[in-house]
Amino acid sequence: MSANKVEASGDDPVIPNAVLDRMNNGEWVAVLSVRLVNTVDIVPIAAASGFDSLYLDLEHSNMSLSEAGQICVTALAAGVGAFVRVPNAAEDVIARVLDGGAMGIIVPQLTTASQVRDVVRAAKLPPLGARSVSSSAPQLRYRSLPVAEANRLLNSVTAVAPMIETLEALEAVDEFVAVPGIDMIFIGANDLSTALGVPGEYGHPLMRAAYDRILTASKKAGVHVGIGGVASDPSVLRDLIDAGVTYVSVGTDLGLLMSGSRSALRILRPPQD
Repeated sequence: MSANKVEASGDDPVIPNAVLDRMNNGEWVAVLSVRLVNTVDIVPIAAASGFDSLYLDLEHSNMSLSEAGQICVTALAAGVGAFVRVPNAAEDVIARVLDGGAMGIIVPQLTTASQVRDVVRAAKLPPLGARSVSSSAPQLRYRSLPVAEANRLLNSVTAVAPMIETLEALEAVDEFVAVPGIDMIFIGANDLSTALGVPGEYGHPLMRAAYDRILTASKKAGVHVGIGGVASDPSVLRDLIDAGVTYVSVGTDLGLLMSGSRSALRILRPPQD
């Protein structure tokens, strides 16, 4: 995607998690959220457009696990691992998404630290978790490695990101970030603003207080922060980047297609007074 993406040689035992590497280096990552396009074409399209990465939103689309896996493997080959927003915290869904080539999971509908611990347990292989061991993973270029080594390598590049999108989750953010194995907190701005009684008002004082609370807790714990749903308000998004948000959904494939289409038509068919 960007010229600064992490390059992995074919001799590396595991494909690096370029998203985590960039965030760990203090860079923010421009992400395309994918809901509409369910073919591998979205990877080179995102690259040509200048995105650093993409995440597949299985919670708000009808994309299948098979289609998601094909896109994830293509993203691995391009040198940028895709994250997947799973539809729920079911262990089998998390395992199949990661076995299919995802470099990270974004998990919605969590309200307690206990649920977050269960997510880590489902995402990480032994000894860090209880995910079933699968041989020849795409992240390992389908090579068969000793089980202990494969588990260690896969755990090292598997990112886990619980979402903050409810009042209960916001209240528990300090507990969320304290769970071992958490790499990022992802703010679901649409649901969170709705829960706060200010739907879609991303710059509202209540939302800004929530951002500050999440950022403060995450920075203290050494956990990254991501944001989705705020692309329609670039000024708020810029403020969040300046405040330390590093995983930034710049828009969805559907939203950008609609925006570009309207802009093209507006040039040829100006709105009538």
